[in-house]
Amino acid sequence: MFQTIFGAAAADTSISLGNTLLTIAISFILGMVISLTYMKTSNKNNYSQNFSLTLVLVPTLIAIIILLIGSNVARAFSLAGAFSIIRFRSAPGDPKDISYVLFALAAGLACGVGFYQYAALFTAVLCLLMIMLSLFNFGAKNTGQKLLKITIPEDLDYEGAFDEVFDTFTVDHTLAKVKTTGLGSLYELVYTVTMNKDINQKEFLDALRCRNGNLNITLSMCADSTEY
Repeated sequence: MFQTIFGAAAADTSISLGNTLLTIAISFILGMVISLTYMKTSNKNNYSQNFSLTLVLVPTLIAIIILLIGSNVARAFSLAGAFSIIRFRSAPGDPKDISYVLFALAAGLACGVGFYQYAALFTAVLCLLMIMLSLFNFGAKNTGQKLLKITIPEDLDYEGAFDEVFDTFTVDHTLAKVKTTGLGSLYELVYTVTMNKDINQKEFLDALRCRNGNLNITLSMCADSTEY
């Protein structure tokens, strides 16, 4: 039995030149479609050119590997040993980017085994689905968290001084930090506030200015800022 298995594993599998060129061409085209979809569905100019190029090449590389392996078990073990030597190190990426990598891998696998029609079909369907989800802004939050800095005079009791304004214009607010400034004559309050996107920010700031004596107020667009 073992002799039969290893005899079949050692047998060479022929690869025709025409089939190889067709596989490479189709996988490359599908990679281009996937990459263009990634650029289309990413935030405005917020995608990586290197990642876009990678998405073009991944389906072709996977298809070539599948062609080289074929049904030869010995080649499969050899390639597995070769790839185990390589270590890929990168920072954790966007989950959506990971899904595009898996998308490209699946397209390459389908081309490598010769299922060109199925590869083209699911690539077209998934690309259309990703574009539709992007157009409808699926999963986007209607609220955003921002960083608010308010300067107040030292004689103003800041505890509860702005609660009425916050109740009107925000969904939630938290006092994150209090520090003195201006040689101790002023206080700077740092809040994290959660606001609906349809709230008029100017009206919000004007309401705060009426409470803090028209001193400095800073509203950062991202609450992840650590410059407290």
